[in-house]
Amino acid sequence: MPEAPTPTRLQPPPDPRVDYSVPVGDTVKTTTCYMCACRCGIRVHLKDGRIRYIEGNPDHPVNRGVICGKGSAGIMTQYAPARLSSPLLRVGERGSGEFREISWAEAMDIATGWLKAVRETAPERLAFFTGRDQSQSLTGFWAAQFGTPNFAAHGGFCSVNMAAGGLYSIGGSFWEFGEPDWDKCKYVLMFGVAEDHDSNPIKLGLSRVKARGAKFVSVNPVRTGYSAVADEWVGIRPGTDGLFVLALVHELLRNDKVDLDFLARYTNAAWLVVRNPGGADDGLFARDGNGAPLAWDRTRGAMDAKAADLSPVMVGDYTLPDGRKAQPVFHLLAERYLSPEYAPEAVAERCGIEAARIRRIAAEIAQVAFEQPLVLDQPWTDVWGRRHEQTIGRPVAFHAMRGISAHSNGFHSCRALHLLQMLLGAVDTPGSWRYKSPFPRPIPPGPPPAGKGAKPNTPLTGNILSFPQGPDDLLVDDAGSPLRIDKAFSWEAPLALHGMMHTVIGNAGAGDPYPIDTLFMFMANMAWNSAMNPGEVIRILTEKRPDGEYVIPHVIYSDAYFSETVPYADLILPDTTYLERWDCISVLDRPIGGAHGAGDAIRQPVIQPDRDVRPFQEVLIELGARLGLPAFVKEDGSPRFKDYPDYIVNHQRAPGVGPLAGFRGTDGSKKGVGEPNPDQLQRYIDNGCFWRDHLPPEQHWYKHANQAYLDGAKAMGFIPKPEQVVLQLWSEPLQKFRLAAEGHGERQPPDHLRERVRTYCDPLPIWYPPLEQQGADLGRFDLSAVTQRPMAMYHSWGSMNAWLRQIHGSNKLYMARSRAEAMGLAQDDWVWVESRNGRLKCQVSLMEGVNPDTVWTWNAIGKRAGAWGLTEDSPEAVRGFLLNHVISEWLPAQEGFRAANADPVTGQAAWYDLRVRVTKADGPGVTEPHFSTLKDRPGAPPRPEVLAYNAKSPA
Repeated sequence: MPEAPTPTRLQPPPDPRVDYSVPVGDTVKTTTCYMCACRCGIRVHLKDGRIRYIEGNPDHPVNRGVICGKGSAGIMTQYAPARLSSPLLRVGERGSGEFREISWAEAMDIATGWLKAVRETAPERLAFFTGRDQSQSLTGFWAAQFGTPNFAAHGGFCSVNMAAGGLYSIGGSFWEFGEPDWDKCKYVLMFGVAEDHDSNPIKLGLSRVKARGAKFVSVNPVRTGYSAVADEWVGIRPGTDGLFVLALVHELLRNDKVDLDFLARYTNAAWLVVRNPGGADDGLFARDGNGAPLAWDRTRGAMDAKAADLSPVMVGDYTLPDGRKAQPVFHLLAERYLSPEYAPEAVAERCGIEAARIRRIAAEIAQVAFEQPLVLDQPWTDVWGRRHEQTIGRPVAFHAMRGISAHSNGFHSCRALHLLQMLLGAVDTPGSWRYKSPFPRPIPPGPPPAGKGAKPNTPLTGNILSFPQGPDDLLVDDAGSPLRIDKAFSWEAPLALHGMMHTVIGNAGAGDPYPIDTLFMFMANMAWNSAMNPGEVIRILTEKRPDGEYVIPHVIYSDAYFSETVPYADLILPDTTYLERWDCISVLDRPIGGAHGAGDAIRQPVIQPDRDVRPFQEVLIELGARLGLPAFVKEDGSPRFKDYPDYIVNHQRAPGVGPLAGFRGTDGSKKGVGEPNPDQLQRYIDNGCFWRDHLPPEQHWYKHANQAYLDGAKAMGFIPKPEQVVLQLWSEPLQKFRLAAEGHGERQPPDHLRERVRTYCDPLPIWYPPLEQQGADLGRFDLSAVTQRPMAMYHSWGSMNAWLRQIHGSNKLYMARSRAEAMGLAQDDWVWVESRNGRLKCQVSLMEGVNPDTVWTWNAIGKRAGAWGLTEDSPEAVRGFLLNHVISEWLPAQEGFRAANADPVTGQAAWYDLRVRVTKADGPGVTEPHFSTLKDRPGAPPRPEVLAYNAKSPA
């Protein structure tokens, strides 16, 4: 054979005379990035005390050295002129921007006075809500110590449907609770994942998927980012993901392509469900005298469903020993999803996907799962003591995020996706979706939410954000009215696990269910992009009572930057940047664990603040001591913690369990559970500011039924008992809510909510049109409108960053070219975008990669002039816009009942249910609504014509 030609070298070899790693500074410090919620490890190069360069930490388990544009641009976030520089006290009307600079002593005295008066009289009159702060284990604990049930964070308007759908189905969820097996999967389907979330790990994962030749399918109305590099893009209509998934389920069932062994062994598919229409036990699991669920054995009849030697039947009608009728869960789900209403032909038009394509994707999934199983020579032992010499997996992996979550049908859509995983046997097996430690958790994982019986000067017992198992766990009074200002954990949103931040200000303004005294917010830009409708929030924050006092008397706000919300607060407590403080990415909150073991991380200050600012966590700890909150003071009343690092090291939520799991014990030799280690933070710093556990190979798979893993998780403090986590196809907690709505039990919903609860608390996943669209004039509002966050921005966190602004300085409304041209619209035309809630004016941009019935834009690019250091003529304020201006917090009035524009089970904000019409407008001009320019704060530096860093400004 002829010799192969010598490959052409595209670049010359490295020159040994050239140093390719010239030091850019005199010091390098590791910490954790905060330019999004990915929590990548970074190395920060400093010279003469100033940041010169930020790179990825190659040793870090999250990003392995990869860094995105946001992370490397952290320099300009650190040195942005928009940073707040001192505490501020409002001296003019709210919104006027009239403040005076005050000392921290005065600021803390004012805050203490307002909060003390509330705690001594009615602690629920404090509403404490935080944004994407990554310290919710502290902030939630502080709120419980204060005694208010009114605490929540970002999740209610981000992805609580995703979390609740997963935690009540498989004991984990997508993104922070689980990940695809990027290294072994042969087929990957992603639903509604924009490129801002978990971007570096996903990019790393997809690169490995594509290098191996595995197929990557992206389901998303918009073809950007990950969808642009997918092998197949499915441009679905917004809000129909769940229907598409159930059509796939229909096809798998119809063709008998399900893993019955997996279902029988690891899920509740064989559990018997009582069939007693109209009875108080209808739809509940049949149980023996000890409360154990029953299944029907082929030879022995009804017996313990968890028995090791069970040989269950999965379909049929059975009579229990007490005479009641019952059917297995699998029988009920097959009966439902084999119905013609879920056939591809029945759903194709609504989803915008051809029936033949749905059938083909279902066939591809089945072919990979059942004809190409992965078999690893890895022994493991299950909870029944059976030794498996091999580990077998179905190499079909799923991933999903906000695109399917932020709809009013999102909870059930997420459950439908988990149902599909379970039918395939693709949960924590080789090649499928895998739990990230410390998951899985029991289903549901914990005690009910705290908040009942709030009393002055008394802490709440338990976690404020937790897991109802039935009507008795709801936070409602004897009349069924909500006990929380946001109405989370009420009949209006029973499983609102993350709270409902988007309803707080609207409910407080209406005094529904009661007025509040103080609104305390951290990193929550509620007067702009974090509000469903900014104009409505601004109206409420500036609204006054007949006596001349504000409807919400006190607003305390903490942020590091001059956001749109700052002018609408009374007291500003300026925060540091992420490079100036300690932070704890805690196992008690959202750690950085992976499928191969638990993990957590810290941030350390890499530079000292040059302004009169303080880390919010330390402010909160001092306020806790000033208010005498029991966990924050010693017996003599003195502060228990001197600062936040002291809290991180010495606080114990339970004996031996603290914020960080690594390097515990007096000598740092323990993990998970152990005594406080005075050198713990230094050990983290020495290790690159992270800690990671490594599971032995026999614990890598089937964690929900792997005895060695469960024993280890118990020892680490992750689960209360080392028992099997039975995956839940049929949700008994939801059925309990439904039974209450049908008139059973002591605690029942108010009459006007009975049908709502009965309909949406279905124990099996359902699909229904988004609530915003039910009864709407879909002929007039003929387009769905959604937003996505771009790779280079996260929420509104990049608007002060001169480098990132050059990538996304303004935004347009993107439309399918064919649809736009049929309407007589051309590139860059100005248009009106109208919804039932109002209208806005913007420019359009035409493209091919979008569902033709959908328009979309980048979120949080449009800004209000004056905020974030932006000038009056900045592109963000002149050409940028927010779709939020035409979204409503509320659905149309329903017989006097004001329902939140949210999922009826979890309360998640339904951002993506918006329907609009687009018409041509006169142009050129500026985007509308166009708000007046915000007044500069006292002490603000003059805005430079050119923002330069470590370079001479032009003369």
